[in-house]
Amino acid sequence: MKTQAFEARNGDVRLAYEVRGEGEPVLFVHGLGYDRLGWGPLPALLAHDFQVMTFDNRGVGESDVPQGPYSVAEMAADAVAVLDAAGVDRADVFGVSLGGFIAQELALAYPDRVRKLVLASTAPGGPRMHPMPAAGLEAFSRFPTMEREEGLRFMVESSLGAHGVSKRPELVEEIFAYRLERAPTLAGWLAQASAGALFDAYDRVPGIKAPTLVLQGGADTVIDPRNAELLAELIPNARLEAMPDRGHLMVWEEGAILAPIVKAFLES
Repeated sequence: MKTQAFEARNGDVRLAYEVRGEGEPVLFVHGLGYDRLGWGPLPALLAHDFQVMTFDNRGVGESDVPQGPYSVAEMAADAVAVLDAAGVDRADVFGVSLGGFIAQELALAYPDRVRKLVLASTAPGGPRMHPMPAAGLEAFSRFPTMEREEGLRFMVESSLGAHGVSKRPELVEEIFAYRLERAPTLAGWLAQASAGALFDAYDRVPGIKAPTLVLQGGADTVIDPRNAELLAELIPNARLEAMPDRGHLMVWEEGAILAPIVKAFLES
């Protein structure tokens, strides 16, 4: 399937994005430190039925790395700039982790641009969300102090979780190779991390009008899985699909299982 690469701009910030497939548009918004190539099989699987758009958030990939810290509001405006550049008035939006924060902000600040919302491995943010589990806190505190290759492998294994590491060792190597090739600069990573740390939509998410599907791995050590229940309770017309024993990189690990679930939700 042909993939076309393009460029959008939000002010002075250049944003790289790709489009593949035909049908109703779906915008994928990724999390901390991952670019448009870091999704695994899910976008390609959905591109059989939808027009799939993936892009590099500011700070990663082939997009610009302006001086941080960033805000989720800025990054949501970047997503709108991608929609504008692609000539898309309204899209389904799939956000994972920090991308889930961005997707929530997109649905709240630009409700006319979002048809349906899929939130994976994410939370409403702020002090009332369930905090990062201890294993995740340890990983994020150690990562900036580690040698590059050691730190990237450590973060891959921590984010993938025990199930993926033990059952899919080839997947560990696949994601690690991707991270070696595509990992952002530390400055870009920290600028994005600041956006996530300051995000708080807890009181606002009940205002999300878009029908919402919440996806969550039960063994996530980056986002406490109880936050998925919070989102499903706070957002009207939201439902939760949980995958026991899967970690924070559930979307990459289980793309083949998630594709029909997401397709059925978007087409319903």
